[in-house]
Amino acid sequence: MTTTKAAARIEKIELEDIELFSRFADISLNTIHILEGEFGVSIAIRGNVILISGSNDKVSLCSSFIRDLIGLYSSNASISDEDMRRMSQAKIINPAINLHEQFYNAVLVTPRKKVISPKTVNQKKYVDAIYNNDIVIGIGPAGTGKTYLSMACAISLFQKKIFDRIILTRPAVEAGEKLGFLPGDISQKINPYLRPLYDALHEMLDFEMVLKLIEKDTIEVAPLAFMRGRTLNNSFIILDEAQNATNEQMKMVLTRIGSGSKVVVNGDITQTDLPVSKESGLITARNILSGIDGIKIINFTGADVLRHKLVQNIIKAYEANENSRLSKK
Repeated sequence: MTTTKAAARIEKIELEDIELFSRFADISLNTIHILEGEFGVSIAIRGNVILISGSNDKVSLCSSFIRDLIGLYSSNASISDEDMRRMSQAKIINPAINLHEQFYNAVLVTPRKKVISPKTVNQKKYVDAIYNNDIVIGIGPAGTGKTYLSMACAISLFQKKIFDRIILTRPAVEAGEKLGFLPGDISQKINPYLRPLYDALHEMLDFEMVLKLIEKDTIEVAPLAFMRGRTLNNSFIILDEAQNATNEQMKMVLTRIGSGSKVVVNGDITQTDLPVSKESGLITARNILSGIDGIKIINFTGADVLRHKLVQNIIKAYEANENSRLSKK
């Protein structure tokens, strides 16, 4: 029996732009290690020439990726090692992918000139879903950018005068919003639970602008209980930590949507703090609302986590433990 060996190939990519080459060469060591590992090729730099060697199909794919990468560097894109890995994996899954459109199509540019854009395939699907649907439900682990990207979309569309108001809400206290048992006035009671929303706002807008918009009630940050009995028109509404909303609360917030409004619901169904006797409204919404025109559900995974790379491994370990525990029942 004989085996057919994959055809070997060497491809050269010459970088004529000295400034661009300097930028590529500055990070070449990390870049080479990542690309060699992801694409299964060997890469060397000789002068201003990149040499890629390996099997024909792998060299072709890696060469195409490097040319895309050069284009991103030419547009001054900021690319971390984790970005490089995610883009490489996306390229392997879909060789025809447009990396610039997929990962560097800006949603919002902050006052500090930080560009907020999707960093994974699911994040891009999520942003597209927000632009194209009236209700979007984002489900997945912490660190996948659900709240951050939805807030960036809200501010961007508000700045374009698509919406008159932004409303940010979340269940204020685990297991039923028992605000009365907390010390202080109502502001002091709810502030710790809304702090992450304020932090994201201050990163995306000038501090004085945030204060001004909140004072005018143009941006409202409030616990979920405060949404009852209201009809919200021309508003971009974000419900965060929705796994801690009951079925009644979820129905309440989704039926608050008025003329010209959009609702984004985010949460992690594995992190609910509700009593065992109460089903998470996020789980129910996922199960009964999929397939309805105008509603889009986006599921994130550990691969979309943008925090420290160890977070992905921690999530996988917990998922494996949970699956093992369930299989023994």
